[in-house]
Amino acid sequence: MSSNSKTSPTAKPTANRRSKVLPELNKKDLGNLIPRRGGKLTPKIGRMLMKSAGWKTVGSIPNISQAVVLAVPHTSNIDGIYALPCLFALDLKISIMGKHTLFKIPVLAQLIRWLGIIPINREAKGSVLQASIDKFKNNKTLFLGLAPEGTRKYTDSWKTGFYYLAVGANVPILPVALDYNTKEVRFLETVYPTGNIEEDLPKIYAQYGGVVPYHPERLSQPLQDVNRAFKG
Repeated sequence: MSSNSKTSPTAKPTANRRSKVLPELNKKDLGNLIPRRGGKLTPKIGRMLMKSAGWKTVGSIPNISQAVVLAVPHTSNIDGIYALPCLFALDLKISIMGKHTLFKIPVLAQLIRWLGIIPINREAKGSVLQASIDKFKNNKTLFLGLAPEGTRKYTDSWKTGFYYLAVGANVPILPVALDYNTKEVRFLETVYPTGNIEEDLPKIYAQYGGVVPYHPERLSQPLQDVNRAFKG
């Protein structure tokens, strides 16, 4: 496992720590097929919060209507404090799965739907994987966010359900990274799964080379291996 040092999310970034390859990503860069929140005030608030915190969004998103979006590395609940303003600023709608029982309270249901949470019944007959595939079949526009590490603590491997979901739903995988060293939310290169997980997973891992999470000591083993290769 890596060292116990942690980069403070409040530290001021310097120019040479920013991404030198990926361009800044703004709301105007998103194509017409990409799921949008449709708010007018929310993007302004998101941009204000990101500017105040010193964060920026970089990379690109292809003009597609469906994708499995990977939130990696996810080592702290604090990740959401920076991720949400980014999504708001882009007017980008990324949905996540939530227990169907949460939707039984009308006021709460309205709020969590606005946040992008969609219900799933994990106790219903059939697999969660198939239920997730059905979400894509029933929604023409859907970016579904998943955290393949499956935990905010160290893990020696990723859960591969996200990959088989993308294959089963015939949608691409869009990796996204939160880098606390550069204070960037990075939208990385889209991967179109071939069905050969042994070949495709390394392509996804490799894009996270050099990314520093909030808790570096909790970085998953696949990304530790990538970082060692990245540092040479």
